[in-house]
Amino acid sequence: MLNPTSTQAGADLDPGVRDFIRITGEAYVTHGNGLERTTVNARHIAEKVRAPWIAGGPVMHAITEHTVPTPHGGVRIRVYDPDGTAVKPALIYIHGGGWVMFSLDTHDRIMREYASRAGVCVVGVDYALSPEARFPVALEQIIAVVQHLRTHAGEMNIDAERLVIGGDSAGANLSLSTAIALRDAGEGSVLSGLILNYGAFGIDLSVDNVRDFGGPDYMLTADEMAYFWSQYLARPEDQSDPRAVPLLADLRDLPPVFLCVPQCDVLTGQSMALDARLQAAGVETRAIVYAGASHSFLEAVSISRIAETAFNDAASWIRSRLSAG
Repeated sequence: MLNPTSTQAGADLDPGVRDFIRITGEAYVTHGNGLERTTVNARHIAEKVRAPWIAGGPVMHAITEHTVPTPHGGVRIRVYDPDGTAVKPALIYIHGGGWVMFSLDTHDRIMREYASRAGVCVVGVDYALSPEARFPVALEQIIAVVQHLRTHAGEMNIDAERLVIGGDSAGANLSLSTAIALRDAGEGSVLSGLILNYGAFGIDLSVDNVRDFGGPDYMLTADEMAYFWSQYLARPEDQSDPRAVPLLADLRDLPPVFLCVPQCDVLTGQSMALDARLQAAGVETRAIVYAGASHSFLEAVSISRIAETAFNDAASWIRSRLSAG
């Protein structure tokens, strides 16, 4: 169960996570200097800020890239093979960044960590970003990638019968919406599970979460979340479209879900609400609340004990879902 805490200006954070937020905040000042006011510059600065956190971590046997045709042009995917052994299951990973920024590069270490710890291939998807490509472009691209893997997985040393999808923040939103879309298309059996890390599943934020964790001492502010939604949605009516806002969707008949929930996050309440709705719909879930963790805390795995724990928990769950037989 989630234990609510009153805001402590970051004092309630895991020490490694607190250092991660401080260091990235200082880096934004160093690299930004006001230039982040345009989307292009903001993306460029975000890549610089996140670059140090990619260093180190597991070494892959092979990393390859491919282009997948979609209704919105070719999409680059990056495949991480941890050991080069026989055909293995895969985690399709969708990076976060508010649908607006970040990339396969900013999430390179996250994907290597999952590949190594779970013993699976990880397929990162370089979907189109907003506002240039607003909803539903990225979603439809990701759906096309999953469908492509069903017929071409063998070319990438992947078992097409053992696939999970997952992501963080906006990537968790897109992962859940992809699973819902596949179910509605009669292809629900394509996926064996979902990994949802601190996802943005609804537009409205918990009043308590905004009060406690929506300010500058935590990784994601309430104002930033509002900005990201404004960039992603194409029309006012998209706010009530369950494909964009999956907390509004029918959640029945989805594959099992693992929810990674940081305690100190403006989005924490959304993960807890989703967990409750999934259970009410008869979906198997495992939700773990990580005390002292913030939004984006998995990126701090090089210095954070709690991030290490979260990766191991998810890897164990993935192995259990995708084990042969």
